[in-house]
Amino acid sequence: MASAETAAEHERILREIESTDTNCIGPTLRSVYDGQEHGLFMDKLEGRIRNHDREIEKMCNHHFQGFVDSITELLKVRGEAQKLKCQVTETNQKLQTDGKELLTSMDELRQCRLQQRNIATTIDKLTHCLPVLEMYSKLQEQMRSKRYYPALRTLEQLEESCLPQAGSYRFCGIMSENIPRLRTHIRDVSMSDLKDFLESIRKHSDKIGETAMKQAQVQIACDNAVTSQQRSASGRRIRKEACSGTEVDRTGSNPFSEKNSGILDVEDAEEDEIPGAQDLVDFSPVYRCLHIYTVLGARDTFENYYRKQRRKQARLVLQPHSNMHETLEGYRRYFNQIVGFFVVEDHILHATQGLVNRAYVEELWELALSKTIAALRTHSSYCTDPDLILDLKNLIVLFADTLQGYGFPVNQLFDMLLEMRDQYGEILLKKWNQSFRQILDQDNYSPIPVASREEYQRIAGQFPFQDPELDKMPFPKKLPFSEFVPKVYSQLKEFIYACLKYSEDLHLSSTEIDDMIRKSTNVLLTRTLSHCLQYAIKKKNVGLAELVQIIINTTHLEQSCHYLEEFISNITNVPPDTINATKLYGTSTFKDARHAAEEEIYTNLNQKIDQFLQLADYDWAAAQGGGQASDYLSDLIAFLCSTFAVFTHLPGKVAQTACMSACKHLSTSLLQLLLEADVRQVSMGALQQFNVDVKECEKFARAGPVPGFQGDTLLLAFIDLRQLLDLFTQWDWSTYLADYGRPTCKYLRVNPHTALALLEKMKDTSRKNNMFAPFRKNERDKQKLIDTVVKQLRSLIATNQA
Repeated sequence: MASAETAAEHERILREIESTDTNCIGPTLRSVYDGQEHGLFMDKLEGRIRNHDREIEKMCNHHFQGFVDSITELLKVRGEAQKLKCQVTETNQKLQTDGKELLTSMDELRQCRLQQRNIATTIDKLTHCLPVLEMYSKLQEQMRSKRYYPALRTLEQLEESCLPQAGSYRFCGIMSENIPRLRTHIRDVSMSDLKDFLESIRKHSDKIGETAMKQAQVQIACDNAVTSQQRSASGRRIRKEACSGTEVDRTGSNPFSEKNSGILDVEDAEEDEIPGAQDLVDFSPVYRCLHIYTVLGARDTFENYYRKQRRKQARLVLQPHSNMHETLEGYRRYFNQIVGFFVVEDHILHATQGLVNRAYVEELWELALSKTIAALRTHSSYCTDPDLILDLKNLIVLFADTLQGYGFPVNQLFDMLLEMRDQYGEILLKKWNQSFRQILDQDNYSPIPVASREEYQRIAGQFPFQDPELDKMPFPKKLPFSEFVPKVYSQLKEFIYACLKYSEDLHLSSTEIDDMIRKSTNVLLTRTLSHCLQYAIKKKNVGLAELVQIIINTTHLEQSCHYLEEFISNITNVPPDTINATKLYGTSTFKDARHAAEEEIYTNLNQKIDQFLQLADYDWAAAQGGGQASDYLSDLIAFLCSTFAVFTHLPGKVAQTACMSACKHLSTSLLQLLLEADVRQVSMGALQQFNVDVKECEKFARAGPVPGFQGDTLLLAFIDLRQLLDLFTQWDWSTYLADYGRPTCKYLRVNPHTALALLEKMKDTSRKNNMFAPFRKNERDKQKLIDTVVKQLRSLIATNQA
């Protein structure tokens, strides 16, 4: 069994050796050597070789005759081949000889074709490179001429189109390396231009704002002129100007656009037109820088930088100078800078797409509005000049109208102006207080003499005075009031005009203006003028003649109040009978002043009486009275007569009240003089002299120094004193004590206390002056009588008290 397998394996190996490439026979032979039947395989291999040799030999024998025939044929062909070889050699020699010139021409042709190909290649390469060089040259020229935005576009085209088509040349590589540096250079230069622009507009904001405000002023004047012409003209002229006015109104909310910048009618245009505020600024650096950063893909960076820088500039612009309140020019520069800032921002908002937006501008405006109002409130509070306040108000109105023309809300500015109106009113009151004080101090408190009709008409033009009786009198004549009446009335009208000036252009209705003027005038009347009149009345060394003239003056001023009402209604076009219209308090003001003057007259008269009474020098121990009134009393009566003669121009009740008050005070003072503590004794002779003086006073009262008293009304001022003196001089104690308390009592006005006090003084006098009175029967009886009356009076007083 094992020998059969070995034989089969050897047969397989032999077949494999026969059919396998000799290069791959190694593994097959290795398997033979690895086996143990090596000798047997060699024998079998030898047998196989012998078989193949026998087959080869058989095959050769089979084909030998054909081989012999082929050799014979080949020998025959050899001669012919030799001949052919000779012919081919000869032909080849001829061909080589003839082909040398051809080869030379072919070489020349090949060289020409090579050069031609090289030239075509060069032209093709140059065709691709020349645009690059031309573009780069153009870029260099644009950089030299500082046309950075076109240069950036050229750079973009060079990088994206030209350089990729040119190929990988060294100069292209150098250009590619320079492109980022050129972009950086363009960005830096454009940013530098932007910084210069920002610095320039910061420095010239006031000039820009000044121009914009002049434009607004011209536009407002033009609109006002058109409005006034529309109101006054008629017919075709009205229609023509109305059309032109409509065209002006149609131009939109911005009155300073290029189409409407300071444009006047052809007939009214000035030779020197005001340039547009935007025309003063070259915005090209902003546009250029914006486009460059947009192309560079850094637009957000540029927008943030621009807004940040402008916010910083806004804070600088909104910071007022410390001495801004000193002059109007300081306020003007402040407003010009703010207007210039927002004119630039408004132009940037409308001329660029997205560099600044409406929200950003509104945020800046809110900041500016709050800081401006705060600054104005602070600085205007230092102002004490009403003219400066009025000029400031007009400047603020122009400032507000200018910015409103650019679409900014300005209602808060007008609200602040209404707040400033109170401050303006207080400053006016201070100024008018000085004016009134000066008028009152400089007045001579004498009726105004009028020598001619022209002078009379001049005064009548200043003060509405009508007196038919005075008109009939010939010149020269005197007006009843003094100089301060027309002056005060003129000052009142000037104050009303000053209030009206402030209320103009504040977008207030006529009713609001009328109400504001009336309230301010009321404050002027009730506070300022009233205090000034009180000051004039209460100040020292004011004579009775001056007080009388003040009463006459205030009476005429009171009568002129309705003329002031009409004056206010005329300038505000609001009828005086309008519902809820404020009424002037001038009547009550002048009434109060007149009453104060009347009281001062009464007080002054009493003081004069007291001064005369201080000159009284009674001999209270005199044994017998004189037959004439005392000197001091005669002088006092003479003074009162001359004083009451001046009262003829006063209202009747005032003169009567003054006269009655003076007489009562004189009566009371005389009684106090009689009863004062320093007078410890009073003799009957002193009482008789005192009685003479009282009779002189009664004579004065009976003479009627002031008309209008009925009967002996004025004598009632001395009735207390008269009854007391009659009681003592007549020594009618029995009647007094018997009728005391009855309505029909003869001495009804005599007070028991007063009688007792005087009686005590007389008792002491009797005791001190009569050393021997106890030894004289009459004196003893008189003293007993006095003691008895004193006891009865004390008993009467005690009974009344109980």
